[in-house]
Amino acid sequence: MKKNVVLGVSGGIAVYKALEIVSLLIKKEVNIDVIMTKSATEFVTPLSFQSLSQNMVICDMFAEPKAFEIQHISLAEKADVFLVAPATASIIGKVANGIADDMLSTTIMATKAKVIFAPAMNTNMYENPIVQDNIKKLKSFGYEFINPIEGRLACGTTGAGKFESPEVIVDRVLMELYEKKDLLNKNVIITAGPTIASIDPVRFITNRSTGKMGYAIAKEARNRGANVTLISGPTALDVPKNINVIKVSTNEEMKNEVIKRFDNADIVIKAAAVADYKPKNYSTQKIKKGEGELSIEFIRDNDILMELGNRKEKQILVGFAAESQNLKENARLKLQRKNLDYIVANDITAADTGFASEDNKVIILSNNEEIHLDKMSKEKIASNLFDIILEKR
Repeated sequence: MKKNVVLGVSGGIAVYKALEIVSLLIKKEVNIDVIMTKSATEFVTPLSFQSLSQNMVICDMFAEPKAFEIQHISLAEKADVFLVAPATASIIGKVANGIADDMLSTTIMATKAKVIFAPAMNTNMYENPIVQDNIKKLKSFGYEFINPIEGRLACGTTGAGKFESPEVIVDRVLMELYEKKDLLNKNVIITAGPTIASIDPVRFITNRSTGKMGYAIAKEARNRGANVTLISGPTALDVPKNINVIKVSTNEEMKNEVIKRFDNADIVIKAAAVADYKPKNYSTQKIKKGEGELSIEFIRDNDILMELGNRKEKQILVGFAAESQNLKENARLKLQRKNLDYIVANDITAADTGFASEDNKVIILSNNEEIHLDKMSKEKIASNLFDIILEKR
C-alpha cells in the first residue's frame, strides 16, 4: 500500500530544498501532500510543489475546499509521517505552546502520526534558550528532530542552523515508513568496505570494495528496527544516520572492533573485503626508487570470519564470497570451513554487477538450501537477505 507523507513547509531560505525532498520521496513512490505557510510562499510558489507532488498545495486555512472535507483533519488522519521541513523557530514555538492559528500548525496539532521537524534558521536563533527549550519540550512529547548542521548560512554567518541535506531527511522519513520491524531490539553487526595493509608511510595495498553492499545491509537492518553497528573500512560513502558507525583501516583494527562486540550480537554479517595478506616488514621510511626491481614479502593476516565461526554460540553468522571462478563451489567450501549459517556469493567478473555497481546478483547458500537472486539493487538484495535469515528463525 502506498505510504502518505504530509510535508509542512515554513518560511525560510531553505524552502527551495524542500522541493528536492518532494522529488526524492516521489521517486520512492510515496504520496506527498504539501502545506505551506504564508511566509513560505514568499520564497517558492505553491505551483512548484504542486507540479512535483501532483497534489494540490494548501496555503490558506479559509480557502474554499476542493472537496467536502475538513482539510486539516483529513490530512492529519491521512499522514503516515508528518514532516516539517524547513521548520522555523516560529512553527516550533507555535506547536510547543499549543498555538494553532494557520493550516500547518492546526494540522500538526490534529495528527496522531509521527511528526519530524527539520529546523533551519540563523545560528543565534537556533541557540536561543527559548527555541532550545521549545525543542526540548516537543521532544518530551515524542516529536522528533533532525538536527541542523554547521555551515555557512544565508545571513553570512557560520555555525549551527544549516538545513540538513534532503537525502538525510528523506532517509529518516523512509526509515519511519518501513513496514517490516522484525529486528526490534536485536543487535546487528555489519562490516563493510575494504581494509588496507601499509607498506611504508606512503604506500599500501587494498582492494576495489566500495562498501556499498555493506552499507545497504546496515540501513536495511536499521530500518527493520535493529540496533546496528557498522564497522567500516575506508570508503567514500556518507555515514548513515541512526547507526553506530566505527571507522577502521586495517584488518587488525576491524578484528578488534568486531570481537569486542561479538558476544552481545544476534546477527553478524561480514560484508567487508578484508585484506588476507600484509607485508612481512613495514618500512618506517618511504621506500626509495632504485635501479632494479622491488620485491615485497607478504604474510597471512587475521582470518576474522574463521575466528568468529569458532567463537559462535547463539549468533547468526553470515559471510560473503566474492569469486571470479567456481562461484558455488568456493562459496560452499567457505560456508562449511568457517562454520557460517549463510554465505552470499557473487561473481566479481560480471560487468553490470561488479565493484562500484549499484546492483548485485548473488546466490545465498546455507547448509541445506541455495537461493538465487537475479540482478537487483543492493538495497533489495539486503532486504531479501534478512527475509531469508528471519524466515528460518
